[in-house]
Amino acid sequence: MDDPSQGGNPRRLTAANPLAGRLTELREGGDLCDDIEATCRRLEQTEDLLQALLPEEGRRARLLREAAELESRFPDSQRRPSLFGALVGVKDIFHVSGFATRAGTSLPTGLFAGKGEAASVTRLRDAGALILGKTVTTEFAYFEPGPTCNPHDPAHTPGGSSSGSAAAVAAGYCPLALGTQTVGSVIRPAAFCGIVGFKPSYDRIDSAGLIFCSRSVDTVGLFTQDARGMQLAAAAICRDWTDAAVVCERPTLGIPVGPYLEQVPDEGMRHFERQVTQLEHAGYAVCRASFLADIDDINRRHRLLQAGEMARVHGEWFSRYEHLYRPKTAEIIRAGLTVRTADLERARAGRIELRTAIRSAMAAAEVDLWICPPAPGPAPRGLDSTGDPVMNLPWTHAGVPALSLPAGTADGGLPLGLQCVAGYGRDEALLTWGIELEEVLKR
Repeated sequence: MDDPSQGGNPRRLTAANPLAGRLTELREGGDLCDDIEATCRRLEQTEDLLQALLPEEGRRARLLREAAELESRFPDSQRRPSLFGALVGVKDIFHVSGFATRAGTSLPTGLFAGKGEAASVTRLRDAGALILGKTVTTEFAYFEPGPTCNPHDPAHTPGGSSSGSAAAVAAGYCPLALGTQTVGSVIRPAAFCGIVGFKPSYDRIDSAGLIFCSRSVDTVGLFTQDARGMQLAAAAICRDWTDAAVVCERPTLGIPVGPYLEQVPDEGMRHFERQVTQLEHAGYAVCRASFLADIDDINRRHRLLQAGEMARVHGEWFSRYEHLYRPKTAEIIRAGLTVRTADLERARAGRIELRTAIRSAMAAAEVDLWICPPAPGPAPRGLDSTGDPVMNLPWTHAGVPALSLPAGTADGGLPLGLQCVAGYGRDEALLTWGIELEEVLKR
């Protein structure tokens, strides 16, 4: 990591900490306690500026104690679980045993107490992971940002709502973090922070044990430093993961031209076309196909669904503590209170209709993956907004898997990403293809 106190770039707080490499080191005799000590030193050096994690008294002592317990349970390095010793950041809308859930809000924490640990967190623990801590989220995973800044330039947003999770991985605090996506809360911050973000098919990761924003679309997602690490993490946490080694043919890439892509400004399209050219030069077949001409209707439907379902989650809390909600959160809840049940049901049905349309369009165009920008451009300047999730919305609405891969930098040096989208249920193929795509995009 660049440490400002040691003459590094004071604007850049990033560090490589790939999951696969670290796991290999631990299996081959690496010292888990040394890893924890190094992480805690990094936090002492940079966390006052980055603010990716919620403060925790005694974090170092807790982690060292848990590491000793883990090593005593698995003394044989050859028989350790797949994520043995991996430090994990957890977005603060997940319930985690031993941690309060604050959800980025000023509401009393007692409202969220007494809940069982999130199933996804327990699954990671069972795979040998250690919880580094809770990561900062926007208020209730909506648009009111927390204090986290972008590790590549603290004057810019890290994206949201999984702000702290993305920043923590990019800064090298942990090689893996949990987030959620209701519109673009995994894919967008991954792109802004120059790391890999994966939103699996809807409900492929058990979502029990979190504070929902919109239950019909909320999806648990992951952040890692690279695509190979993402494949390891997904195999440990996703339901019914299967060996994807049979996926060997290079995918045909599709670009969904039309009103959806026209939401990207000229500069963003220039960056995207540069990425497309890079892939074509590497031998990928690219097909441009008209799709998502009805994106305005899809956007409206998704926003209605999110508002209506969020209002139902927060109904009792909002009636008692409306004055404690921040303005944007209160605004969507008030709007959601006017949404009729019949309109909600139609919006829910629209998710499946779009999923079917995606499958049909991919078959007709004979493409395996859609590729498109993960955001209209690089991370915006300032911390009062987390950026626009419009490029992620249709894929989240349909519940299809999406992957954000690092893909160069913008003119000012901030990271760019490439969003890759597969058909519903093709998560294994998406991550297998993502490993080679990542290598091409690095060149």
